[in-house]
Amino acid sequence: MTSATLHPVVRSVTERIAARSRDTRDRYLARSRAAYGKKTQRAGLACANLAHALAAESEVGKARLAGTGRPNLAIVSAYNDMLSAHQPLGRYPAWIKQAAFAAGGGAQFAGGVPAMCDGITQGQAGMELSLFSRDVIAMSTAIALSHQMFDAAVCLGVCDKIVPGMLIGALGFGHLPVVFVPAGPMPSGISNEEKSRVRQLHAQGKADRDALLASEMAAYHAPGTCTFYGTANSNQMLMEIMGLHLPGASFVPPGTALREALTREAARHALGLAAGGGRFTPVAEVVDERALVNGIVGLLATGGSTNHTMHLVAIARAAGIAIDWDDFSELSAVVPLLARVYPNGGADVNQFQAAGGMAFLIRGLREAGLLHEDVTTIMGPGLEAYTRRPVLRDGALVWEEGPRVSADASVLRGPDAPFSPDGGLKLLRGNLGRAVIKVSAVAPGHRVVEAPARIFETQEALLQAFGRGELERDLVAVLRFQGPRANGMPELHQLTPALSVLQARGHRVALVTDGRMSGASGKVPAAIHVTPEASAGGPLARLRDGDVVRLDADAGTLDVLGDAGWLAREPAGFDPRASAQGVGRDLFGVARAQADGAEQGACFFQWPQWAGR
Repeated sequence: MTSATLHPVVRSVTERIAARSRDTRDRYLARSRAAYGKKTQRAGLACANLAHALAAESEVGKARLAGTGRPNLAIVSAYNDMLSAHQPLGRYPAWIKQAAFAAGGGAQFAGGVPAMCDGITQGQAGMELSLFSRDVIAMSTAIALSHQMFDAAVCLGVCDKIVPGMLIGALGFGHLPVVFVPAGPMPSGISNEEKSRVRQLHAQGKADRDALLASEMAAYHAPGTCTFYGTANSNQMLMEIMGLHLPGASFVPPGTALREALTREAARHALGLAAGGGRFTPVAEVVDERALVNGIVGLLATGGSTNHTMHLVAIARAAGIAIDWDDFSELSAVVPLLARVYPNGGADVNQFQAAGGMAFLIRGLREAGLLHEDVTTIMGPGLEAYTRRPVLRDGALVWEEGPRVSADASVLRGPDAPFSPDGGLKLLRGNLGRAVIKVSAVAPGHRVVEAPARIFETQEALLQAFGRGELERDLVAVLRFQGPRANGMPELHQLTPALSVLQARGHRVALVTDGRMSGASGKVPAAIHVTPEASAGGPLARLRDGDVVRLDADAGTLDVLGDAGWLAREPAGFDPRASAQGVGRDLFGVARAQADGAEQGACFFQWPQWAGR
């Protein structure tokens, strides 16, 4: 199978990215390529260095790694047993070590990284550490790989900030091959519509805490990733379409023989990509501007998480590449929506997988000319390997041709019959700044809202006003001082039930915020990630109750209407003390002070010169 001629917009956006990134990308590649070698990494260590690294090994392990002829694999893991998505990873290191040893190499657990759950911290103070945890994970990954003992790495991670953080950290070791290994989704629980219904009842006081908890525990009920299509499952899609997973690895459930076989094969495959072999494939050569554009296309085609309008920007910067929201918006205009997975539909990722999954999706996008074929993946050149799916035949792992017809056209379709002609992620511009909006779940009749603003500075204040019945009208709820520099840019998903109730009662409702709404945002139009943020002097700080705001997702605009006198107002003051202490926030003052804007990736790194600033 060959892919079609590349779509002209995909080509032009990629060329623009490459042109604006040429200097920084060249510097990144030069630095990475200078570290490429034909010897194992530990060959450069002094004897005392190596002895420390081998002291805890078995006698057989010491004998194997004391020489410098066999590759050694780093295991970097986000395992913990509190988070359902990461609990299955506890068994992986033993499998990886066994597979690596049988393949003639070695493997060592190089380090763990923290793994926060936005589901647990949603609406809580800990959520203000969530976005910054991505950069901590990147630095933790770098620490794990810093010992110069490793010739390739496997990264075990799943959820929101974990996979982007691991990839950012790994790109600092561009000379190493890197394979990402997921855990897979939990079994389907109650329907997402039922879960949403109970949440809305609780928001109205019509369901008590016991009923809400029972509903939530029926939805989130077993080891594995949450089954809605939020950031965690968007991560898996991205790693596959960018060529960093084994084909078909994304949505195979934990606790299955196929999941174990894929994990063992990932170890063998990673060793085979190490320097000195015939298939040397360092991560610096995999993550380029074409792979990143493929990732954006996949995100748009599946209605993926808006968090990736920041995460992909940060990943790109780590590889010396500059992408921005204009790139997302231009691609969104030509990439059709091919999947309906909650919150963009009623299905979950298990139904997406059963309908054809990633193999069907990638096949369709290739045949429509929407993916770059001239990419390097861990499987070699091109994406044809990713149109196949893994199966066990007589206990052996093999890849078979993926489906050519969707098994459920209500969940997954080809580009010839899309759910929507565009990807549903748009850039908004106007006198209130730049923002992104995901409209794939927003009905066309709700995509334009013009109404008086009601200003809030905390989630609690908005929910209290809802509870008092003060929001029973058309309104644009403006929640400001929620950006990276203000309080770490928490997700605001707990607002969705209340705003959805208002919309269901016939009011025209929208949310405008410099905070995040995540991949779980839904039917209410939400202009999010407003940049510049209020605490950095952005226009949101000058809004007052009653100002008429127009959010037009169709035209791509976000404006306060009337004369320009509002711009002369003194900006509202921001008191950072409430978000500067407690629940670990005391330690993150430097992160808040240094954070970039959302469109720059919301990073608190002091980036090296090759990444720009």
